[in-house]
Amino acid sequence: MAKKKLGILLSTAPEHANLKTVMGLIEAALEKDILCYLYLVDEGVQNMNEAQLEALTQKGLKLFLCAYGAQRYQIPVSDKAVFGGLVVLSDLVKGCERFISFN
Repeated sequence: MAKKKLGILLSTAPEHANLKTVMGLIEAALEKDILCYLYLVDEGVQNMNEAQLEALTQKGLKLFLCAYGAQRYQIPVSDKAVFGGLVVLSDLVKGCERFISFN
């Protein structure tokens, strides 16, 4: 039986309360053996280097960044995340049973 998939879009900066909410959702989903995908866009790309986010990727979180947003906020390409565009986001939305957006 295939694992359930949860997709999350985060477009807010690290100081916004959405980050704490998103991290809690991801942590809970991973504990229930749900595959988690996080797409950071707009100001959300600034969250890429958050320590808790890095810890969650070690637990299985799949992290994606908007390449345009990363360029705009001068975030260098790294192997911490998959850098892509709207096609990647569209595939995530289609491929997940649930998709939640935090703006």
